[in-house]
Amino acid sequence: MAKTILAIDIGSTKVCAVIAEVDEQNGITVTGHGTTRSQGVKKGVITNIELASKAIKKALGDARRIAGNNISVATISISNAYARSLNSTGVVNIPHKDISIKEIKRVMDTALYNANIPNEYEVIHVLPYNFKVDDQDFIEDPFGMNASRLEVDVNIIMTQKSALSNLKKAVRSAGLEIEGIVLNSYASAIAVMGEDERELGVAVIDMGGQTSNLIVHVGNSVRYNDFIAVGSNHITNDLSMALHTPLHVAEKVKVRHGNLLESSSETIDLPVIGDEENRNAISLEIVHSVVMARVEETLMLLARSLDKSALREQIGAGIVLTGGMTKLKGMRELAQAIFHGMPVRIGSPRELGGMFDDLKDPAYATVVGLLLYRAGEHTPYEIDYSKNLLHHKEAPQGEQLSDLDLSRGEKSPRPQEREVEVDFGHAKRPARRREDTESGKKQEESIVFEDLPKPAGSDGSVISKFVNWAKQLF
Repeated sequence: MAKTILAIDIGSTKVCAVIAEVDEQNGITVTGHGTTRSQGVKKGVITNIELASKAIKKALGDARRIAGNNISVATISISNAYARSLNSTGVVNIPHKDISIKEIKRVMDTALYNANIPNEYEVIHVLPYNFKVDDQDFIEDPFGMNASRLEVDVNIIMTQKSALSNLKKAVRSAGLEIEGIVLNSYASAIAVMGEDERELGVAVIDMGGQTSNLIVHVGNSVRYNDFIAVGSNHITNDLSMALHTPLHVAEKVKVRHGNLLESSSETIDLPVIGDEENRNAISLEIVHSVVMARVEETLMLLARSLDKSALREQIGAGIVLTGGMTKLKGMRELAQAIFHGMPVRIGSPRELGGMFDDLKDPAYATVVGLLLYRAGEHTPYEIDYSKNLLHHKEAPQGEQLSDLDLSRGEKSPRPQEREVEVDFGHAKRPARRREDTESGKKQEESIVFEDLPKPAGSDGSVISKFVNWAKQLF
C-alpha cells in the first residue's frame, strides 16, 4: 500500500515543500510542491521564528492544494551552518557467532556511547563507514556473517541544540510534526550521486544562495562535511555595490550576463540606487570581473576544505557541483581548473515519477534528496535523529524467540507457552496455555471465575487456594 511523505527544505533563499507517494517497491511519485521566498533565515540559521514559520506555511499550503492531501508529518533539512562531525569506534562480542540486526544495533550504540559528544550538541546522524568482522576489514554488510567479534567505525554528525530547537519551533508553529531531520548536504548528495560515484568516492558541493556545503562520500558513507557562509547572493551584493544599482537589478544582471568563460565589451544601461529614473552605462567587462572574483574565491575556499579532509586521494569520481549557483555559465570549467584537474560535473537531482519541471533544477537537489532518504535511500545501518537503526533486513524468526538460540542445543527445548487471561473476580492475572509438542494436542485453560468471592488476606492466599482447587478439578 502506498504511503504519503512530505519533505521540506528550509533554505536561506527559498523554502520548498514537496508531497509524494511511495509504493511498495519504494518508487516515488511527486503529487504536489510549493516554493516561496525564505524569511527569517540567514546563512542557514533561523533568525526569526515567526517569519520562518510563515514561509513554511506558505510553501506547505501550495503543496497541499496541488496534492489534495493535508499531510502534517514532515522530514526536514537542517543547515550545515552549526553542524560538526567526529569519528568513533564500537566493538562487541558475538555470543552466538551469527551477526543479526540486534548485534549491529548493539555495535552502533556502542560507537555512539564511546563518542565524546559536547553538551551543547545533539546527534542527528550516526553513519557507519567501515565494519570489521573478526580480523577482516572493510566489510560492506556484516548481516548474517559468522563471527565472534564485530567492530564499526562511524562518522557522527551533530548540530547545536539551540539552532535545532529554533528550527523545531518554526516547523511546529506551522502546524507540522517532525518525522526526520537530515543534514541538507547529505540530502543533496543522495539526490545527485550515481552508483559508480558512490563506489569510487565523490565530493558533492551544494552551492546555494547564502551558503556552500561540501560533503565527501567514500566507501559506504559520508566521511566529511564542511560549510562556508558564501553563496550566489554574495555575487548579487557585489554587483549591486560595484555597479551602484539596486539589488533586484543586480540579480537580473547576474542571471542574464553572468559568464565565467569570457567577457564582453558591450555596455548595458542600469538604474542607480535611490534614483531609478537615471541610468548609467556599465561595461559587461566589469560584470565579468566581479562575478569571476567571487566565484573563484568561493571555489578556492572549498578546495582548501577538501584538502583539509585528507580524503582527496580517495575521491576517484571527482567533484559533483549542485545548487542554484552552478547555473552560471562556465562554472564547471572554472571548478575543474581550481580543483587541479579533478573531474567535475554539474549534478541535477534524480528524476522521480510525476516530477514537476521546476524540481529538476539543481537548486532543488536537497528537497529531492529528502524524499529519497525518506523512501529508504540512506546509509545502510545508520542511526537517525530519532535514534532508530535504519535498515531493510528482516529479523530471522529465531531472533525473536529469546536471547538463547534453542536450535544450538544450549537449552533443552521446552513446550511453547503463551499467556491468556484468567479473571479472578475483577483482578485479571496471567495463566498459561501449554502446547503438547509430542502429541500435537492442546489443552487450554480458558475457565473464567467471575463469581468467586475475594477472601481476606494477601494475594498469595488467593493464588494458593486457586491452585489447590484447580488440582482437584483436573
